[in-house]
Amino acid sequence: MLVYYGVMFISIITFCLIFRNFKDLKNHDEGTEEMSEIASIIRAGAKTFMRREYRVIIPTVIIVSAVYSLFIERTAGLSFMFGSLLSSLAVIISMRGGTYGNVRTTNAARVTKAMSRTLRIALLGGSISGYSVPAFALFGAMVIFIASGGITTNVDGHGFLLSVPCNPLAMRVTTYSLGYSLVAMFNRVAGGNYTKAADISADIVGKNVHNLPEDDARMPNTLADFIGDCVNDIAGNVSDLSESFIATPVAAILVSIQEFAENTETLNAACIYPFILTGGGLLASIIGVNHIILRNRKQVQIINGKEVEVSREDIDPATELDHATYLSAIVVGLIGLIGAKVVFGHIELPECFIWGWLSPVVAAILGMISSVAIGKLTELYTSYKYHHVKRLAYMAREGVAYEQTEGDSIGKRSVMAPCIIIALAIIISCAICGVYGVAIAAVGVLSFIGTTVSIDAFGPVADNAGGIAESCHLDPSVRRITDELDAVGNTTAAIGKGNAICGAGFATVSLTFSYIGSYDISKYFGTSRATIMSIVTIIGGLIIGSALIDYFSSILGHNTIEAAKKLADEGERQLKIPGVLEGETRPDYEHVITMAADEALGYMFMPSIIAMVVPLCGFIFGPNLVLGLLAGAIAAAIKEALFMGNSGGAWDNAKKMWEAGMVILLGEDGEPVRNEDGSAVILYKNNPENTEAYKSAVACDTMGDTRKDVIGVALDIFIKIMSTESNTLAPLFAAYSLF
Repeated sequence: MLVYYGVMFISIITFCLIFRNFKDLKNHDEGTEEMSEIASIIRAGAKTFMRREYRVIIPTVIIVSAVYSLFIERTAGLSFMFGSLLSSLAVIISMRGGTYGNVRTTNAARVTKAMSRTLRIALLGGSISGYSVPAFALFGAMVIFIASGGITTNVDGHGFLLSVPCNPLAMRVTTYSLGYSLVAMFNRVAGGNYTKAADISADIVGKNVHNLPEDDARMPNTLADFIGDCVNDIAGNVSDLSESFIATPVAAILVSIQEFAENTETLNAACIYPFILTGGGLLASIIGVNHIILRNRKQVQIINGKEVEVSREDIDPATELDHATYLSAIVVGLIGLIGAKVVFGHIELPECFIWGWLSPVVAAILGMISSVAIGKLTELYTSYKYHHVKRLAYMAREGVAYEQTEGDSIGKRSVMAPCIIIALAIIISCAICGVYGVAIAAVGVLSFIGTTVSIDAFGPVADNAGGIAESCHLDPSVRRITDELDAVGNTTAAIGKGNAICGAGFATVSLTFSYIGSYDISKYFGTSRATIMSIVTIIGGLIIGSALIDYFSSILGHNTIEAAKKLADEGERQLKIPGVLEGETRPDYEHVITMAADEALGYMFMPSIIAMVVPLCGFIFGPNLVLGLLAGAIAAAIKEALFMGNSGGAWDNAKKMWEAGMVILLGEDGEPVRNEDGSAVILYKNNPENTEAYKSAVACDTMGDTRKDVIGVALDIFIKIMSTESNTLAPLFAAYSLF
């Protein structure tokens, strides 16, 4: 109980810090009247979208909650609603941080002309999201544990209408996690459709048809795209990573209850340790992120007897954000080491802990190393600093076919190393600490998620800041600062997506083991014929599960393109209104924003609910088919999500290289062609000779948008919902399946 109350106390302290950072953010000026007007449109549009979305989410949550309480465990429905509520609160608060931070980031670049001060404001806005994710998730989990009286192994749970043997605490934490999952899926599907339909239509009509600059306010879809950055890249991301974060300790608890039920001391220690890691990770995130925020604030020096404001000069934004990550990882590693010694050092440990109390520490560190390594690999394939994206940008001169093929090859190539890292970390952590080690490795991946999400949310804040600068026709020096932050944000977003799927890989493997333990598998392997049938059923599930990932992806892609086509037609219609293209008349932003919301919400429900409906096939074909389904979906989703995210991120930054004038003309020898003064010849997008090359980069970026921000980001939620839902229903599959 001391640990539970301690983690709850850390969460409450974090709520206070969120309030302080938000107040600090709002104390900064919004800038000019036009900047304030654009920012208010974005805020209002984001609020309207969220209100309309929750008209669908709330009834769905109520219906699902009733099903859980009636048929699984009486309090499971309340836990599900509680998870949905806390996830929604984290989303709403994070959205406010983003929609107030964007324009203030623009103004910081306008007034200070300093990268350090602008980065600080963007990270201040991102930190509200970063701190909200673990704080709300851990607070809710501690409420459930304290209300349940801690860990219990009595199998006496039952619903109001059905009595199925289950562990009440396991059902409460599982459905609490599922509440997060459902909200995340709705936010990701609806937010992704909204932002990418607006973004793609703005690019196709604004850039490729009318040659308008990026984020030109004459294109009405541009404002809808700004709002989309908030409802998807902030709200969707926060709910996505909140769901990933809470799923990992839940997986560890479910495994612990099954593995260590006979030893109360070991069970208690095994269930406490994930919260030591995550609570310590929240502290580590506060230290890491605040370190960067504080050292980039304005400083006052006395020069010639006068007080003068100065800023840190020549900082590299990517390096600053890396420092926050490394510092957080080191701190949580030390906390994990001390915590393991305290909880495991004095008790008799099971044989699977081959290195004694150090075993869970090593497993957690393997997860952290995997997280950082996959982040660096993602940066290698998606950052404009490295040769992959540089080559991709240059390839645009050869046309769309070359650009698309090269982007696909980069995405496919980027999958191999992360998959090897994940597989090796799973095998090694299992070897030194059993299935529990795999679950703890998952906790390690996302233990300092406060830092990860702060850096991730920094991206859309910077993106919106650049858009506001362009829409308000600010000095090009402002856009240069925000564009550099935005390019870094593209890479940090890809890293966040890589971390999400990495954590999902570990968590779903341990959840699959937990699923097997939830029904009497020996019953299905009793005779040779039963053995053959069971294996065949599992293989059938594998095939279906892998195909399901492609089917789910195709639905999301189709829906996004359908919405984009309608928005493109509307954008084209408005540009033909006299005075709009000349900048003399404002387009009808409200109509496009409403239209984008209607399209996104209309396409939201079906994909969001598939993950909860598919496991119900266990009632027909039994639990073994679901086992195969989970395994097939996990294997397919991990590689597909990495491919989607990295190829999309590479295309995005390749396009940004053209917009920033960073593409250098190369000679036949592969060396830069020089001007008379010795400087490299730069290919600009507004040079008539390079217009088609830029359009090729834009066309491929529109393909990448759907991949990285709609499909790829939804896959980790999809497999976690299926895994968690299957764990919840496994006893029913075993008791009531048709075959």
